[in-house]
Amino acid sequence: MGQFVSAKLLLRLIWIFTCLSVISLSGCEQKNVSVADVTATSETTITALIWAPDWPEEMLQIADEFNKLNPEIRVNVQFMIGNSVEQNIKPRIASGNLPDLMSVNPNAYSVELAEQGVLADVSRTQAWNNMLDSLKGDWTTPGHKPFGISGGVATTLIYYNKDMFAKAGITRLPTNFDEFLAVCAHLKRSGLTPIFWDGAFPNMLGNGPFSFGFANNVVAHEHAWKEKIADGTLDLNTPLVADIFDKILLMAERGNVQSGYMSTNYDEGIKLFTEGKTAMAFQGSWASGLLMHGKGFQTGVFIPPWNDPGKLVVPVIGSETGFAVCETANKAAALRFLEFIAGKGFPILQNKRQNISPFKVPQGKIVSDPQITAYTNTVSDYSITASPYYSFLPTNTIERLHPLIQDVLLKKTTPKLAAKILDMSIKNEAKLHYK
Repeated sequence: MGQFVSAKLLLRLIWIFTCLSVISLSGCEQKNVSVADVTATSETTITALIWAPDWPEEMLQIADEFNKLNPEIRVNVQFMIGNSVEQNIKPRIASGNLPDLMSVNPNAYSVELAEQGVLADVSRTQAWNNMLDSLKGDWTTPGHKPFGISGGVATTLIYYNKDMFAKAGITRLPTNFDEFLAVCAHLKRSGLTPIFWDGAFPNMLGNGPFSFGFANNVVAHEHAWKEKIADGTLDLNTPLVADIFDKILLMAERGNVQSGYMSTNYDEGIKLFTEGKTAMAFQGSWASGLLMHGKGFQTGVFIPPWNDPGKLVVPVIGSETGFAVCETANKAAALRFLEFIAGKGFPILQNKRQNISPFKVPQGKIVSDPQITAYTNTVSDYSITASPYYSFLPTNTIERLHPLIQDVLLKKTTPKLAAKILDMSIKNEAKLHYK
């Protein structure tokens, strides 16, 4: 009985203490605490896994500005490393350690993630509705699910130092690969390094000479090339595909690239051009904010002439790497951050990169270089265009391609064997239904 009284007394004391606490906290009057109040005062941390080789500071600034406007949401920005977006995503998927928002490419792998329910539907966002209609097909699954927002209109081109071209007596831009080699020879005779190769960052060799080689040696001859890659019927074990790798090696063998090119990374390559140490850069439109403003010289642009004499060049244009939201507990907060990246935060990104905006009506004042705009408009009108390699190759093939290009440059593999390995990889991925 004594134990029962003690327990009963203890419960009553606890009840009295709780009531006094509530009265104290509510200013001596009763108050109902709503779910909205709890949400407003608690902090949510979202993880953003981002591919930003040339704009990490801007991404951090976007996160900071978002946090100022949304103090209840903190963004933990993590940057992707290595040579591809997928190389960073796959381990996170396998371990179940999904970020809340991440960079993705507009390719079959991302489509599969969306179809599997890993990536969220973004069709109800302002960002999706404001994105250029010409890009939406790249970011929609066969089942009509929009899964991402493009970072921009992507194209690869050759930037050139007008002063160096004038010094070498070059008055006419090359329109085919033979003429391009002749231009390189003129530059060398004038004591200039024609172009840089990013040997330590094969991603750019993939975006540049590989993508243009594929465009002019494969896409130009096969209108159903995308479908045949998907079903494994495209024959790439051919002399034309070997020629893609041969051109990459030929540029190095003829001394048209900088010394130590196999150790040159992304940033170092850009620096070589902007500091006037190479006459050309085979780079993406996404880096125009840096490459169009070299130190003490004017920059021009032209379509990479990777075509044979008498053949019309096939340019490369498509969607840039973009952003997707994952199906996590923090999806709502991540969607808010996506809206900010594509809305009020977009000028921070765009005005550094000065690329072609992926939006119909960008928020705020943005800067795009007029030469890049004109170039993009020109190549968009071509009857035949190709896509950047990251948007059509299977992800495992991309990871195989990077060291394959390096092996060709190091002469560990011949261009002919590289074509065979590429062909086998794509056919194997199709057979196994891998993306």
